Amino acid sequence: MEPKFCQSCGMPLTNDVLGTNADGSKNEDYCIYCYKDGAFTGDFTMEEMAEFCAQFVEDFNKNTGQSLSREEYKKMLLQYYPNLKRWRLPAKERPHATSPIKQLLIDEINALNISGMPKIDNIFVLQGSFINMEFHLNGNVFKLLDDNATYWGTQVEKGDGRCFGIACDEHYILVCEYGKGGTDAEIVMLKRIDHK
Repeated sequence: MEPKFCQSCGMPLTNDVLGTNADGSKNEDYCIYCYKDGAFTGDFTMEEMAEFCAQFVEDFNKNTGQSLSREEYKKMLLQYYPNLKRWRLPAKERPHATSPIKQLLIDEINALNISGMPKIDNIFVLQGSFINMEFHLNGNVFKLLDDNATYWGTQVEKGDGRCFGIACDEHYILVCEYGKGGTDAEIVMLKRIDHK
């Protein structure tokens, strides 16, 4: 059987990462990170998509045995993307990210007014296993997210070598702070979302 690839970001498509249509059914063209609930999860230009995906060059190198730099990987993606369904459309005809929950969550995050954290204007769909950090408390180690779930989230650099990490779903927002590679993770805030 010929392998299928997401027609937006180019990642291999398997049943566990298929995007979802508005009715909850699986979408055979796009991955869950690019397409959720019948809409694209991010308004990217092709160049912005390549820049975003280039951060995963280490995973690509590990899976393919290559040793590309981030810039080399980005260049390769930009050569590949024009063959994909999303990028073959003229720019004015490309569907935009319209998931209603996305803006609601951005507004909820910004309303937290966390000291030192700039306002967020975009969040992305991320796999729980990719962002599920270990926290240490009273000699115990624990995680708060489900490795098998997907979350809306993003990372914001603080300027002191540390980052804010944000992960949320329809019920909770988790904001944490951590060092390079997710080291020394600390919970800044865990808030339940009150649906009005």
